[in-house]
Formats: sequence, structure tokens, C-alpha cells
Amino acid sequence: MNRFWQRWWCAVACGMLPLGAGPVLAAEGGVPPELQARLRQMGPVIDVPATKGLYQPLLAAQPRDGVKVEAGLPYGPDERHRLDVYAPAEAASRRPVLVFVHGGGFVRGDKSDSANQGYFYARQGYVVVVPNYRLGPAHRWPAGAQDISSVLAWARTHAAGLGGDPERIVLMGESAGAAHAAAATLVRRFHPAEGLRIAGAVFISGVYDARLEGMARRQFGIPTPDPRNEAYFGPDRAQWGAMSTVDLVDAAPFPVLISYAEMDPMQMQVQAGELFARLVTRHGFAPELNVVRGHNHLSQVYSVNTGDESLSAPVLRFLKSLFPGQTP
Repeated sequence: MNRFWQRWWCAVACGMLPLGAGPVLAAEGGVPPELQARLRQMGPVIDVPATKGLYQPLLAAQPRDGVKVEAGLPYGPDERHRLDVYAPAEAASRRPVLVFVHGGGFVRGDKSDSANQGYFYARQGYVVVVPNYRLGPAHRWPAGAQDISSVLAWARTHAAGLGGDPERIVLMGESAGAAHAAAATLVRRFHPAEGLRIAGAVFISGVYDARLEGMARRQFGIPTPDPRNEAYFGPDRAQWGAMSTVDLVDAAPFPVLISYAEMDPMQMQVQAGELFARLVTRHGFAPELNVVRGHNHLSQVYSVNTGDESLSAPVLRFLKSLFPGQTP
């Protein structure tokens, strides 16, 4: 019996999942059928309690063996300037380093919510750095990009001591974390002092065009006032164009994977396509483009390390294209 089945039946036996859910993986990327039905019933919404509740049993049973964790390491002066490091317990040197940036609508979120990312990719042979960053409305644009730039500088400085390779760093972010990751890498003025020097980046369902979201609130169903964007970009929408990553790109091309969920809110799907088109037609990039079937904005990231490879498989393919010889 493989580990997914073991965890699934454990959850059923403990009463955390209904027996009718079954341990059979669905065709759509490996989403368990019961969860897939619930996700499709929910539709393209961002409902943290409901979605997290669906995945809590599987995340509680996720594999953690073979990984060592160092938590709460400082990378700057603010109380939010803390990060966790997940690394393979087996001693080695010069492993690729993956920096994963959590989401949270610019106003919430914590690195602990991304522990599944740390455990999963560390078990694949990566040193994984999972930071917190400053939040709005106390800290507005470009605080997030500045913090992620500081994390990249920290990772380069400390990689060797963690068993990682400072020349093989990949940045990955989801939702607000993808917005910060995109700004930190695609806009030169946010690069670390020594230069960007990353192997690649993964942007998952991010905000890359704040001006568009401000102008198309009716079409996207975004409320007014907007508790997410106004908290980070400020209440004056006339200024949002100067904060929109798609209009600020000036970095030299590097490998990029742009991904979004099939049931993402429409504005995330549109902006994934917009960022892809801008990078290709105006800036000489050749990014990969991926849609995560059967998932919504939140479930795609919760699925990692549960046996569902809907998101993790295309990410691993991208990482292996950067590091062909990498093995767990």
C-alpha cells in the first residue's frame, strides 16, 4: 500500500474523512474524488476556513520523515523578518535551494501555513527556505518585494552552511507571495545589491497588475473598498499603475514558470495570461505556462505533500529542467 492510500485510510479510520470519499485518485491531476466534488461545488472562491478544513486531515498525516527543520531564523530587523528552513536530514552539500513565499491577500498569512511545501520539497532533495514578510496595511508596496529581496540575499549568504548551493536558488511564491516574488525578480530596482543571481522562479496565482484589478472590479467581482489591494497598494487607485509589475519589468530573462488554478478567481487567471504575454512579447522571456486542473486558489497549495501531485508535479518538472541531475 503506497503512502497516499495509507494516509487516506488512516484519515477515514479516525473519522476525519467519510468512507464514501474512497482512496482512489481522480483523473484530474490526482485530486481525490470527494475533495474534487466539494471543490467544484465551492467554485472559484477564496474561502480559507472551508478549504483548509477539507485538507486538514491529509495535511495532519503528511510525511515529515527525513527532514530537519530550523525555525524562526532572523533575516532582518522587523518581527516578521523570520524564516524557517527545511532540509534533508541526510548530510550533503550543494543542494539546490528553494525559497517558498506564502500568500495571504497581502494582509495575513504565516510561514507555518506552508510547512507542507517545506517538507515535500526537502524530501525531494532541496533546501527549502520559507519566510514571513511584512503585511499591509502597516507596510505597503513595495515592502513585500523588498523583504523577498532580503530573503534572497540571506539565502545566498547562508546556503552553504545549510547544505545548499548559493548558485542554484529558485524563488517560488503563491498568491500575494507570487506578487512579491514577481516584483522582487522582474524589477531591477528590487534586486539584491549583488544582483539577482537565481536559477529560476515560479509564480502561482499572483497579482501582477494592480491597476487592472482596480479598474475591473465589477467584471472580477472585487468589492469596494477592496480589503486586499487597498491595504497594500493604498487607497488611491490612480497610483496603482506605478505599482503594477507588468508595467515595471526590466530584468534580463531567466527561467520562469507561471501557474494558476482551474478554479482560480478570474482576476488571477487573466493576470497569469497577461504576465505570460508581456514577458514573451516585450521582454524576451520564454516562460512555461501551467494550469492546475481540478483545484481552486487555495486547494492547489494545500494539496502538496498529500499524495495529490496536481501542483507539485509540474513544479518538479520545471525544477528538474533547471537541475537535470537532481535526485532526492
